[in-house]
Amino acid sequence: MIKVYAIIIVIGLLGGVAYGAKYYYDTTQNTIAQLRENNAKLEVANETNQATIRQMDADNEVLNALTDQLSLDLQKAEQYGDELRHTLNKHNLTHLANKKPGMIEKRMQNATNKLWSELESITSNDTVTK
Repeated sequence: MIKVYAIIIVIGLLGGVAYGAKYYYDTTQNTIAQLRENNAKLEVANETNQATIRQMDADNEVLNALTDQLSLDLQKAEQYGDELRHTLNKHNLTHLANKKPGMIEKRMQNATNKLWSELESITSNDTVTK
Protein backbone atom coordinates (compact mmCIF):
# COMPACT_ATOMS: atom_id res chain seq x y z
CA MET A 1 0.00 0.00 0.00
CA ILE A 2 2.88 2.35 0.67
CA LYS A 3 3.94 1.90 -2.93
CA VAL A 4 0.57 3.13 -4.12
CA TYR A 5 0.77 6.20 -1.88
CA ALA A 6 4.33 6.86 -3.02
CA ILE A 7 3.28 6.61 -6.68
CA ILE A 8 0.31 8.93 -6.04
CA ILE A 9 2.61 11.42 -4.30
CA VAL A 10 5.20 11.21 -7.10
CA ILE A 11 2.48 11.60 -9.75
CA GLY A 12 1.03 14.51 -7.78
CA LEU A 13 4.44 16.16 -7.52
CA LEU A 14 5.16 15.60 -11.20
CA GLY A 15 1.69 16.95 -12.07
CA GLY A 16 2.31 19.99 -9.88
CA VAL A 17 5.69 20.60 -11.51
CA ALA A 18 4.16 20.13 -14.97
CA TYR A 19 1.32 22.53 -14.12
CA GLY A 20 3.83 25.06 -12.73
CA ALA A 21 5.96 24.76 -15.88
CA LYS A 22 2.88 25.22 -18.12
CA TYR A 23 1.73 28.20 -16.06
CA TYR A 24 5.22 29.76 -16.25
CA TYR A 25 5.36 29.15 -20.02
CA ASP A 26 1.90 30.68 -20.62
CA THR A 27 2.59 33.78 -18.50
CA THR A 28 5.98 34.22 -20.15
CA GLN A 29 4.41 34.00 -23.62
CA ASN A 30 1.70 36.51 -22.63
CA THR A 31 4.38 38.86 -21.30
CA ILE A 32 6.41 38.50 -24.52
CA ALA A 33 3.30 39.22 -26.62
CA GLN A 34 2.50 42.31 -24.53
CA LEU A 35 6.09 43.53 -24.81
CA ARG A 36 5.99 43.07 -28.60
CA GLU A 37 2.80 45.16 -28.79
CA ASN A 38 4.33 47.85 -26.60
CA ASN A 39 7.51 47.82 -28.70
CA ALA A 40 5.49 48.28 -31.89
CA LYS A 41 3.62 51.21 -30.33
CA LEU A 42 6.88 52.77 -29.18
CA GLU A 43 8.40 52.41 -32.65
CA VAL A 44 5.42 54.21 -34.20
CA ALA A 45 5.63 56.94 -31.54
CA ASN A 46 9.37 57.27 -32.15
CA GLU A 47 8.86 57.62 -35.91
CA THR A 48 6.21 60.27 -35.29
CA ASN A 49 8.53 62.12 -32.91
CA GLN A 50 11.41 62.00 -35.39
CA ALA A 51 9.16 63.35 -38.18
CA THR A 52 7.97 66.10 -35.85
CA ILE A 53 11.55 67.02 -34.96
CA ARG A 54 12.52 67.17 -38.65
CA GLN A 55 9.49 69.39 -39.37
CA MET A 56 10.33 71.65 -36.44
CA ASP A 57 13.92 71.99 -37.70
CA ALA A 58 12.66 72.94 -41.16
CA ASP A 59 10.18 75.42 -39.67
CA ASN A 60 12.95 76.85 -37.49
CA GLU A 61 15.14 77.47 -40.54
CA VAL A 62 12.28 79.20 -42.35
CA LEU A 63 11.52 81.33 -39.29
CA ASN A 64 15.19 82.27 -38.95
CA ALA A 65 15.30 83.35 -42.60
CA LEU A 66 12.10 85.38 -42.16
CA THR A 67 13.47 86.96 -38.98
CA ASP A 68 16.65 87.95 -40.80
CA GLN A 69 14.61 89.47 -43.61
CA LEU A 70 12.43 91.36 -41.13
CA SER A 71 15.55 92.69 -39.40
CA LEU A 72 16.86 93.98 -42.71
CA ASP A 73 13.49 95.54 -43.51
CA LEU A 74 13.41 97.15 -40.07
CA GLN A 75 16.87 98.62 -40.58
CA LYS A 76 15.79 100.05 -43.94
CA ALA A 77 12.63 101.49 -42.38
CA GLU A 78 14.60 103.04 -39.54
CA GLN A 79 17.06 104.53 -42.02
CA TYR A 80 14.17 105.95 -44.06
CA GLY A 81 12.61 107.35 -40.88
CA ASP A 82 15.92 108.98 -39.99
CA GLU A 83 16.10 110.53 -43.46
CA LEU A 84 12.54 111.84 -43.11
CA ARG A 85 13.27 113.32 -39.69
CA HIS A 86 16.41 114.95 -41.04
CA THR A 87 14.50 116.41 -44.01
CA LEU A 88 11.67 117.67 -41.80
CA ASN A 89 14.14 119.20 -39.34
CA LYS A 90 15.96 120.89 -42.19
CA HIS A 91 12.82 122.57 -43.52
CA ASN A 92 10.54 124.78 -41.48
CA LEU A 93 7.25 123.56 -42.95
CA THR A 94 5.09 125.88 -40.87
CA HIS A 95 6.91 128.94 -42.15
CA LEU A 96 6.94 127.59 -45.71
CA ALA A 97 3.21 126.70 -45.56
CA ASN A 98 2.37 130.21 -44.43
CA LYS A 99 4.47 131.65 -47.24
CA LYS A 100 3.37 129.35 -50.10
CA PRO A 101 0.29 127.37 -49.01
CA GLY A 102 -0.72 126.07 -52.47
CA MET A 103 2.67 124.56 -53.22
CA ILE A 104 3.09 122.94 -49.81
CA GLU A 105 -0.47 121.60 -49.67
CA LYS A 106 -0.10 119.84 -53.03
CA ARG A 107 3.28 118.33 -52.12
CA MET A 108 2.11 117.22 -48.70
CA GLN A 109 -1.03 115.62 -50.17
CA ASN A 110 1.03 113.78 -52.81
CA ALA A 111 3.50 112.57 -50.18
CA THR A 112 0.68 111.43 -47.90
CA ASN A 113 -1.01 109.57 -50.75
CA LYS A 114 2.30 107.90 -51.61
CA LEU A 115 2.84 106.81 -47.99
CA TRP A 116 -0.68 105.38 -47.74
CA SER A 117 -0.18 103.52 -51.03
CA GLU A 118 3.12 102.07 -49.83
CA LEU A 119 1.61 101.10 -46.49
CA GLU A 120 -1.28 99.40 -48.25
CA SER A 121 1.05 97.46 -50.55
CA ILE A 122 3.20 96.35 -47.62
CA THR A 123 0.26 95.14 -45.54
CA SER A 124 -1.89 93.58 -48.28
CA ASN A 125 -2.52 89.81 -48.17
CA ASP A 126 -0.98 89.31 -51.63
CA THR A 127 2.57 89.78 -50.32
CA VAL A 128 2.27 87.46 -47.31
CA THR A 129 4.31 84.27 -47.80
CA LYS A 130 3.62 80.99 -46.11
